Amino acid sequence: MQIEPEVLTEHTELICSTNIERIVTGRDAALQQIEQLLNQVRAISTLTATIGGGTVEDWGLKQGHRYDCWLTETPDKAMPAITRMLDRNIWRDLMLKSGMLSLMDAEARSQWHKNLDEGELPAVSEANILSTFEQLHQSKQEVFERGVTNVFKGLSWDYKTNHPCYFGKKVIINNLVTYNRWGFGLNWGWRRDQLADLERMLYLLDGKPIPDNRGDLTIRLMDHIRDNPHQQEYEDEYFSVRYFQKGTGHLTFKRPDLIEQMNDIIAKHYPGMLAAR
Repeated sequence: MQIEPEVLTEHTELICSTNIERIVTGRDAALQQIEQLLNQVRAISTLTATIGGGTVEDWGLKQGHRYDCWLTETPDKAMPAITRMLDRNIWRDLMLKSGMLSLMDAEARSQWHKNLDEGELPAVSEANILSTFEQLHQSKQEVFERGVTNVFKGLSWDYKTNHPCYFGKKVIINNLVTYNRWGFGLNWGWRRDQLADLERMLYLLDGKPIPDNRGDLTIRLMDHIRDNPHQQEYEDEYFSVRYFQKGTGHLTFKRPDLIEQMNDIIAKHYPGMLAAR
């Protein structure tokens, strides 16, 4: 058995195609120009106030939006907020380009976005970028394996085809679809996230580019059900899905070699649990 499947991505280094120096230089230049702009706006505001024209808050904002623009604040108040928002956007873009998000399951991605929005961000600098992505590069296998095990743990074990120790040939998923007199519909929510996560793991193990989220398994399945509301089957390269009026879906895997690799990962994290096979 292959105990540590290799995670294949398009990058041998997480940010090999990104010009770090250009990003850092551009960020610093932008912040400098923004601060100059803020000072200029305050000077103009002072001038207009002395001639009876009001301050920038009076003539620079739409009525009803008096406090919605950082560019009308003083530099000492505005610059920390602007810097944080700029850095947050740069880190988000770097992470997207790195390919790391594609290795994460939905729960991990949600936590990462929450940390990005609410946590303390390191300043965007060459040293911080290199340090951060070196750590990410070293942990990408761990991140991917955690995604596999989270998907595995999230699938229902209420049926005997859902083995609590490994992926079998088929899993049965509760609350996958709805049914009424007009036919079937795909449920929104965390079940869809699980399907998308599962498909993404198989694409990575297969060494293929991950589908755009506008065309992943959940979208294709939704389109199929919408266009064929009274059919009960869907099939693609990796899955055969049969769904029933009570809401369950039977998901049969078509690539046992990839499922074997996923089971190797599960065995690594749950040692001794696969003997029942």
